[in-house]
Amino acid sequence: MPTDHARDQFLDFLRFGSISTDSKYQEQIEACSEWLKGKLTNIGLTAEIHQTPGHPIVLARGPKKEGRPTVLIYGHYDVQPVDPLDLWHRPPFNPGIENGIVTARGASDNKGQIFAHILGIEETLKEKGDLPVNLILLIEGEEEIGSPHLAPFLDAHREELACDVVAISDSSMIAPGHPTFTYGLRGLAAVEVTITGPDHDLHSGVFGGAVENPATVLARLIAGLHDKNLKVKLDGFYEEVRPLAPWERRAWKHLPLREPELLKMTGAPALRGEKGFTPLERMWARPTAEVNGIGGGYQGEGTKTVLPSRAMAKFTFRLVPDQDPTKIIAMVEDYFRKNAPSSVRLELKPGHCGEPYLVDPNAGFGMAAQKALKKLFPGQKPALIREGGTIPIVAEFKSILKADTLLLGFCLPDCNAHSPNETFPLAHLDLGAKLNRHLLEEIAAA
Repeated sequence: MPTDHARDQFLDFLRFGSISTDSKYQEQIEACSEWLKGKLTNIGLTAEIHQTPGHPIVLARGPKKEGRPTVLIYGHYDVQPVDPLDLWHRPPFNPGIENGIVTARGASDNKGQIFAHILGIEETLKEKGDLPVNLILLIEGEEEIGSPHLAPFLDAHREELACDVVAISDSSMIAPGHPTFTYGLRGLAAVEVTITGPDHDLHSGVFGGAVENPATVLARLIAGLHDKNLKVKLDGFYEEVRPLAPWERRAWKHLPLREPELLKMTGAPALRGEKGFTPLERMWARPTAEVNGIGGGYQGEGTKTVLPSRAMAKFTFRLVPDQDPTKIIAMVEDYFRKNAPSSVRLELKPGHCGEPYLVDPNAGFGMAAQKALKKLFPGQKPALIREGGTIPIVAEFKSILKADTLLLGFCLPDCNAHSPNETFPLAHLDLGAKLNRHLLEEIAAA
């Protein structure tokens, strides 16, 4: 378990309501970045805050010496909104500990994981006065809104941020106590669609049958996105999808995350998805079309007999190598414009995008990552997995800094990231600190 001091500092970190998508939390974002700068300075790093057109970036460096590799460790201090608030067991920014588990927004995503890396760096500097590598620590405040200003920052500072490899802990272990190396991420393309009919809500008895209902039109369009086998019906959607390698399909069959565990995690009555693929294959290596939110018309208690003026839905399309988010957005727009009737007006608003990512886990620094995990969990073979989520900046580290990324998460798969009652085991602060130390040593030796 961490020391009392480390635990208390972690709880202080969690008390900042650093919600990046809501301008009401701007002061909390600024205060959190200042707190981080102070912490990183106190452990012996050179730290500074870089302002962006959005939220600040905290940048820190360790001692630099010629002849050793440079490692950039990335994390983020911003968090997701807390809604629905009534489902939380305690206030989301008033962290509590029960049975060694911390509950708070941001506990796993990403404050617990990046703070554990900071603890590992602190321990090494206290013990040895130096680090085995040249270290850059970059912690941003906009990951949860797609990192819109980080790529321009990387581009503007590419020489001073030049590195041999990037390390990120912003994913989860496949199961408790099971070392996990994530070597692939799905990409993302977001779109918001609004269907407008009449210029105001109408009496559904007087006008129903003469004026088309925008909510009904939207429902038909959503239903048309998938066929009976739950394949996405957009023309050309699968043309650039890279198929799974045979070794991946074989390896994933033996992972400890199976259908019973997935059902328990989700609370769903059954699993269902694209025909011909296992649940893990669908989650990690197949693209999807998801409705994230839908609304229109009266939604209060009881009945209000209106024909709504408009209806809207928010979509995200999770993408896999080698799909291009900009091409997918164009396919989505083409689908809706071709299929929306002339009796309504259609508005499409593209949202943020992220490229899919894939690296060979059995080459280069991937082997150093596996050796570090084996040190952390003696006698266990690391699980090599992909992740269904998206970290948009990973592909940009590759394109701008020409560096691959090692994704080594150590939160638990049932941590409730992005949901009420997000959790992180206190013991994983020590686990993550040890991983940091092993990883930097193995990279230095590679």
